[in-house]
Amino acid sequence: MSNSMSAAIRDINHRLFGGYAELLRKPHTARFAIGSVIASMPFPMVGMTITISVQHYYGSYFLAGMLTAIQAIALSVASPLLGKLVDKFGQREIAIPTVIVWVVAAMLLITAITSQAPIWVLYAITPFLAAIPPWGAMSRGRWTYILKGDRVQTDRALSLSGVFDECMWVIGNPLASILAVISGILAFSFTGLCVVIGAIMVLSEMSTEPPSQTQHARQSGITRKQYRDQEATKAAILQGGKKQKSIWGPGLIAICVTWFGLGAFQSAAAISIIAFTREHNAEQMTGFVFACFSFSSLLGAVVYGAKNWLIPLWKRFYVCLIVVNLGIGCFLFAKHIWVIMIIYLLIGVCQAPTWINGNQLILHLVSPARFTEGVSWMGAMNSIGASVGSAIAGQFIDMSGSHGGFIVVTVLALTSLLLAFTGFKQIKEGTEKPVLTQIAL
Repeated sequence: MSNSMSAAIRDINHRLFGGYAELLRKPHTARFAIGSVIASMPFPMVGMTITISVQHYYGSYFLAGMLTAIQAIALSVASPLLGKLVDKFGQREIAIPTVIVWVVAAMLLITAITSQAPIWVLYAITPFLAAIPPWGAMSRGRWTYILKGDRVQTDRALSLSGVFDECMWVIGNPLASILAVISGILAFSFTGLCVVIGAIMVLSEMSTEPPSQTQHARQSGITRKQYRDQEATKAAILQGGKKQKSIWGPGLIAICVTWFGLGAFQSAAAISIIAFTREHNAEQMTGFVFACFSFSSLLGAVVYGAKNWLIPLWKRFYVCLIVVNLGIGCFLFAKHIWVIMIIYLLIGVCQAPTWINGNQLILHLVSPARFTEGVSWMGAMNSIGASVGSAIAGQFIDMSGSHGGFIVVTVLALTSLLLAFTGFKQIKEGTEKPVLTQIAL
């Protein structure tokens, strides 16, 4: 009996983790995959650190919401630009100076907050915290380069990236709330250390870095513009359509609009939950509430990526989106922290699959030479939505408390779902096209 049980457990482990282990056993992959997650720690930590620190020193959720909104807007502008530059010139050439800018900006901002500098100083420094290399897109770009032509392995690698991302959020959110309550300086110092260590791990691994457009053009004896036109022609031939000089086809526009709405209501939910925990004298629980969502999302990513799905991608995309939107929209009716935690645990299993599906959609819509840029645009629109959501929710929280914030969350969640279905035709058609990363370079 025990032997059969042990065999069953080993079989389950192999089904769930065997594919991931196979990917990480490939030479040099574990280093960049893990390093990119460590370097991305500003994403789960900076927003919460700013919110808790600013509320502590300035006593205003509106100011905290405005600063996080400014950082998100700046990130939405910088991310596509950095992604485009990475595709053009290479990961190392762009990431190194960008990391230096971020570290200096983080030091200046936390110094200004703790010394209660004039508000305009905070507004002036905060945009520079958007100087974050697109680590997630760069890591996914490396996977698609290494696994070119292997659709099953590529999909699993994107799922593995989602698993690592959720690990980052599971650790980063509660850690940020704990460290920021102790000291904003401590929280920013830890985040900066993660950025430096992660950057070294990724950028020192050069054998897996995909060639830039500059390198491809130089090898072919042509200009970058000629090379991009050449790739656009290949994509048009593969998809049986007209050549597009821009990556902005109908499918990518629909995805970006959807991600805008997703960012808006999830960001509004985050700042509303922070206010909710403070009203219930449980501020130290804030990070653990978010960790429930991230932990559930982590489980969803592990299981989702372990299976080779036969259900069409567009159906999976919309099912996961409906669960997340309607679930978070129910926060309005929560009277206790544990209710929010339970809702997060139930719906979180669809959060990571939603992002994984989005990344897989990008494979159908953007050529490999511009993959980093495409993923960065998707993240940028999410950041713009987050800035709108946090700014609106911050005002309602200052006027009506967390209940006002949750009203905003419900309205934004339903509106986001409506926006997602307006792009149904474009997203469905996009998934029926060949995967553009199968184009031979």
